[in-house]
Amino acid sequence: MSAPTLHQDANEESNRGSYDSAAFAAATLKNWQSLAAVIDHTLLKPDATRAQVESLCGEAARYRFACAMVNPVWVSTAVGALSGTRVPVGVVIGFPLGASLVSTLRQEAAALSRLGARELDMVIPIGLLKSGDNHAVQNAIHTTATVAHHHGAILKVILETALLSVEEKLRGSELAIQAGADFIKTSTGFSSGGATAADVALMRGIAGNRCGVKASGGIRTLANVKEMLEAGANRIGASASVAIVRELGAE
Repeated sequence: MSAPTLHQDANEESNRGSYDSAAFAAATLKNWQSLAAVIDHTLLKPDATRAQVESLCGEAARYRFACAMVNPVWVSTAVGALSGTRVPVGVVIGFPLGASLVSTLRQEAAALSRLGARELDMVIPIGLLKSGDNHAVQNAIHTTATVAHHHGAILKVILETALLSVEEKLRGSELAIQAGADFIKTSTGFSSGGATAADVALMRGIAGNRCGVKASGGIRTLANVKEMLEAGANRIGASASVAIVRELGAE
């Protein structure tokens, strides 16, 4: 199946629909449980241990976070730890450089989905995007999305906004959406900058209601989360998740 072609016209614009960021933020911040349900509880540091991953999963189950996000080597451990909790396991692929072969992305998506991961966060091919190779970018995302969806998983595409111009952010967002992304996401947290409200708002402007927007990178407080939600995010990635929900009353 070939990747879709990039196009932006009046019909596409009208199909985006409106997204009420203020209403979503207000509903999400009503209580800590609603907030936890949109946070990906994340542990991606390279020196994370099995005990730390198991602790992350215990917290994800206790607070009912949107998912527990881990590196590929820990997916089996996380799936086992979260068995029976209905909290999904998320995993990063093509991470953090966005420089993997399409065949590698395909294999990662298939293997990790078979192991039980239900949310895949893929880094966009950053260099290809900056080179203007739209077809290659779409092909990489479309191939990965097809595999993920075949296995019942969703795909989030990380733009790494700190490395992109405004035009590249706009083009990358549109390419990812048309290629089948379920979410577009700001950052890996491993580059020169993380999420900003301005980038989230720009991405939501492109996405409308067509897909989700995930803000990640440098989000450590409830105030940070509120800013991102009001800008248009409907998913948050954070390693400080427990501290954040405790600010809203969780124990």
